[in-house]
Amino acid sequence: MAKRSKNIVLRLLGPGLVTGAADDDPSGIATYSQAGAHFGYGLLWIVFFTTPFMIAIQLVSAHIGRVTGKGIIANVKQFYPRALVLALLFLLVAANTINIAADLAAMGEALALVIGGGAHQYALIFAVGSVLLQVFIPYRRYAPILKCMTLVLFFYVLTAFTVQIPWTQALLAAIWPKPSLSPDYLLMVVAVVGTTISPYLFFWQASQEVEEMNRGMARRPLNALVHGGKPEMDRIAIDTTAGMIFSNLIAFFIILTTAATLNANGITEIKTAAEAAEALRPIAGSLTFALFSAGIIGTGLLAIPVLAGSTAYGVAEVFGWKATLEAKANEAAGFYAVVAVATLVGFALSLTPIEPFKMLIWSAVLNGIVAVPIMAVMMVVATNKQVMSRFSVRASLAVCGWLTTALMGAAVIALLWSLARA
Repeated sequence: MAKRSKNIVLRLLGPGLVTGAADDDPSGIATYSQAGAHFGYGLLWIVFFTTPFMIAIQLVSAHIGRVTGKGIIANVKQFYPRALVLALLFLLVAANTINIAADLAAMGEALALVIGGGAHQYALIFAVGSVLLQVFIPYRRYAPILKCMTLVLFFYVLTAFTVQIPWTQALLAAIWPKPSLSPDYLLMVVAVVGTTISPYLFFWQASQEVEEMNRGMARRPLNALVHGGKPEMDRIAIDTTAGMIFSNLIAFFIILTTAATLNANGITEIKTAAEAAEALRPIAGSLTFALFSAGIIGTGLLAIPVLAGSTAYGVAEVFGWKATLEAKANEAAGFYAVVAVATLVGFALSLTPIEPFKMLIWSAVLNGIVAVPIMAVMMVVATNKQVMSRFSVRASLAVCGWLTTALMGAAVIALLWSLARA
């Protein structure tokens, strides 16, 4: 009975859970840490604000993948000129590669802080190891590993309970925020929103739904079914909702912890996730430092394959290559080549003299900018009855999806306006 219950849970929680957990990658941790350090509890409200919108847009991406049996780019290229598709792909690849660079650098620095040694060497080990795991472990075995790795995010919940937090003050700031139109504030808002609602998450979850479909008992897209399909849609709803709430809960605790420790002690500038961990040590103690550092490494091990994999899915779909983590290396050479190149180019970027904080923040801002056109074309696909058949998204989800796109666009416009005035 216990085994059966475990199997049901693992079945219900899959692509959505992994996608949500991968959202809290080292660059995301750095962004949330900077939000907490610089603005204290003043940006906690974003976590509550973005959760329903994040759930909506990830549901849209999951629906596209499972209903059509194809990834986002494979669907989008049916409706739009190749030039537009290539432009979207270029922006995705650029944002993901910068994100990989920031994550690998943070992971290497975190391990160097814990055990000593060279951060660059550790980053290279993480990069090569991630590529080898994706190439040589088939998806049916790799997916459970990714699911188990999501547990590392609980380190950030534990971290919050190793420090003293003025809960009343924090919750009041979250419920009754005092927003600002200053460039710094708007930059951080867009950075937090951009690292929370990121294009690579759309591509990854849609493609993982396709992977799950291909290894399931009914290997057909839902739009090919005359009857049924509701249990699959219910599973997607449960999985995605749980994954996105989990993701935003972790973001809440990271902002909360850094606000209660770093900001409260006058430390308002954090350049990397590893720097946040190091700054915590003299203030909050070795246990908090160890938990925070372990979280950086663990989330990086989860996020790097998601970032590289979403890049590979997008590129392979544009050029019509076989795109699956289930295939052997010689069966999907182009797909795996993109995984390797994206990861190793990201590692090379992590060696450049670009200031880590700028790379982290601007990768999040770039994600926010790139997300707007990608979300728009996703909504066109998801509401098209010729593509989605009887599974086109319901009116309430369509409204929420378009509203998410509009809000992201407004945030980017506000940021650009404030920077122009600065």
